[in-house]
Amino acid sequence: MTTPLSSWAEGTAKTTILQFVERVTDADGSEFVPPEGRIATFDNDGTLWCEQPLQTQFFFGRDQLQKMAAEDPGLKERQPYKAFLEHDIGAIKQLGKQAFFEVASAAHAGMTEDEFHVHARDWLVHAQNPAKGRRFVDLVYRPQLELMEHLRQNGFRVFIVSGGGIDLIRAFSEEVYGIARSQVVGSSVRTRMEVCNGKVDLLKLAELQSFDDREAKVQNIALHIGRRPIFAFGNSDGDLAMLRYALSGSGLRLALLLHHDDGEREFAYDREFAISPLAEALDRAEELGITVVSFKNDWRDVFAEQRSFREDELSAARPAIQR
Repeated sequence: MTTPLSSWAEGTAKTTILQFVERVTDADGSEFVPPEGRIATFDNDGTLWCEQPLQTQFFFGRDQLQKMAAEDPGLKERQPYKAFLEHDIGAIKQLGKQAFFEVASAAHAGMTEDEFHVHARDWLVHAQNPAKGRRFVDLVYRPQLELMEHLRQNGFRVFIVSGGGIDLIRAFSEEVYGIARSQVVGSSVRTRMEVCNGKVDLLKLAELQSFDDREAKVQNIALHIGRRPIFAFGNSDGDLAMLRYALSGSGLRLALLLHHDDGEREFAYDREFAISPLAEALDRAEELGITVVSFKNDWRDVFAEQRSFREDELSAARPAIQR
């Protein structure tokens, strides 16, 4: 990419990002940040790829639940499974994001981590967003790919910090985002080590270990990354704690909030329509020093071109991965 952020419209958001990167990488400037301190964190759902009509994790878990319901028809009458199997959006929203993740996790209990990884990749190769008629992995935001690449070119380490399942994101993060699996932080389930025929495996359990949302994002950044980010990007109230955490450190810092206000090119939603509501963060953005990015006004392009994600092409088409 010869021109940084070419899919971003000229305006405050783009200028703010470019100036921030220039200032923290200027070795002769007073705001210089050494490479080891250049940590950037991005939410995933609704920040890096489309999260409507529901997050990808829902459709992934529901497909497995349907197989379970075929073996145990009683699931169709028991909540919260009933809501997910019937795609009852109102009921799902009332249950909340944590229940949403717990149900998806229960659907994959009993798999080893390796089995889950293969299962997730096989699903992602074909699975489509029902509202857009395109694969989930093709609904990645081009402006964010450009932004992450610009940060990497300037010595940043880029991490995903998501409420979505850590293992689902790791199944595609390298090919689609250019982000190593080790640089993904997300919700997780408990596992149990098992030894079978001399081979050690980790078995997924139907028990939530960490739901990586709101304050838990800050705790998991400290646990898994070990440094406070100087740059953070989110799109919902679930990201507000992470954005405030980034801004609360010393020196120059930048936090951005994506507002989905483009019903023609994607979806327009904030408060009442989203599984990940945007209310407090949007209302307090100016007060807290958060830069709001308008999907409609700040992004010239939306989705990246059709991306290769076929099992027989992954090795040959793999981009350079930041280690």
